[in-house]
Amino acid sequence: MFIGHFAAGFGAKRWAPRVSLGWLILAPLLLDVLWPFYSLAGIERFRIQSGGAPFRNLVFESYPWSHSLLMAVVYGVILRALYRWRTGDVRGANVLGVLVVSHWLLDWITHDADLPLWPGGPTTGLGLWRSVPGTVAVESLLFVAGVWLYLGATRSKDRLGGIALWAFLVLIVLLYAISIVGPPPPLGAERLVSLTASTFLVVLPIAWWIDRHRE
Repeated sequence: MFIGHFAAGFGAKRWAPRVSLGWLILAPLLLDVLWPFYSLAGIERFRIQSGGAPFRNLVFESYPWSHSLLMAVVYGVILRALYRWRTGDVRGANVLGVLVVSHWLLDWITHDADLPLWPGGPTTGLGLWRSVPGTVAVESLLFVAGVWLYLGATRSKDRLGGIALWAFLVLIVLLYAISIVGPPPPLGAERLVSLTASTFLVVLPIAWWIDRHRE
């Protein structure tokens, strides 16, 4: 799941209008934000396999601390508490907590049976990734719905609020397309993959900046 997580963040603006899009994007992406750092630290493991379908080039051997259901709930509670303490916005904090857990639920639809229920517990996953057209169709529908909800909940305050938003959406779609049609990462480049994934944090200040130009 990739643009489906963005869809959750965009769509949630309708229910949490006071929350910046930066926070709304961070929450559903939080598990993927943590994963590369845990991998670089040797806490979690994955390997690159050859001949896999576009969505199955990485084999997640162990990532219970970033991608188990229990830890997703824990991270959701922490982010909820942090945001409520910082802003006093109870409704927004509740939405952020739910968005964190939504990551695991959306991954559960697409992943093979590699998602732990808790660290050391059984793993599960419906395996939609086995069908590339099915995965693209589901994620695309989610993305369109999420963007539609965001556009219905906001409007541009200035010209940048429109141009920057659409440029950001195009960038996300292009990255998604590259992940599908682009070459797989070379074998043995697990550290490079983790380093590349960690740079994904750059989308958060961009989302925050765009949202400041909308109301």
